[in-house]
Amino acid sequence: MTAKTFRTSDLARAVGIHPNTVRRYVDWGLVPPVERSPAGYRRFTQKHLDCLRLARLIYGADYPGRSIRHSGWEIIQRAVADDWGGALERAYHHLALVQSEQAQANAAASLLERWAQGAATESTGKALQIGEVSKLLGLSNDILRNWERNGLLEVPRLPGNSYRLYGPAEISRLRVIRMLVRSGYSLMAILRMLTRLDRGETVDLRQALDTPHPDEDVYMASDRWLSTLSNEGKKAHEIIAMIEGIINTLPNQS
Repeated sequence: MTAKTFRTSDLARAVGIHPNTVRRYVDWGLVPPVERSPAGYRRFTQKHLDCLRLARLIYGADYPGRSIRHSGWEIIQRAVADDWGGALERAYHHLALVQSEQAQANAAASLLERWAQGAATESTGKALQIGEVSKLLGLSNDILRNWERNGLLEVPRLPGNSYRLYGPAEISRLRVIRMLVRSGYSLMAILRMLTRLDRGETVDLRQALDTPHPDEDVYMASDRWLSTLSNEGKKAHEIIAMIEGIINTLPNQS
């Protein structure tokens, strides 16, 4: 029995995208290579449609960060290679990755909340210069200066020579900023939260991290990182369900 074939417009209509987008997905390797009819028209199959739907589910949202993006790419590549069992295995790895990112982001937010309520986070009792802080925290001098330029903290200066002098309060603040950055939050989200904190508002800091201001015309997924990860977690379960459904429709499945 001859397998049913589809035109480019059929796939575009089935997934709700422009035909040119289907062509781009083929060019980018997100859909398997396509045979052409004697007249030169692309002849897509159900396999192409399945891969296209999977790729749209994985990539049809805001950029979720390099590691999650690359993990999604690995799922798609196994599907393109017609290794749906491997795609399912990668999908479960993908879910675990997203859950790990969520745990790290929540741990950083918890540290922030404890620090905002006055919990001690710093044992260094003396003031340090920038090179000493760089070594203590494992951050370059350029990063420390960049965070200061972006308004994340103000650093006192030594009278006479204007050298930066970081006391326990500044170092404690830097530790919180560092953990938030390493957990995926953007500098804009951290600045938004710290601005509220510096006004004396010590509640709803997670909400501040996760809620861009209306005047932030362009923002990234990391500007609302907690919501992004929550959505990625839901999507990871959808990816697994989609692949399992495809596997159940394949021939010779018991």
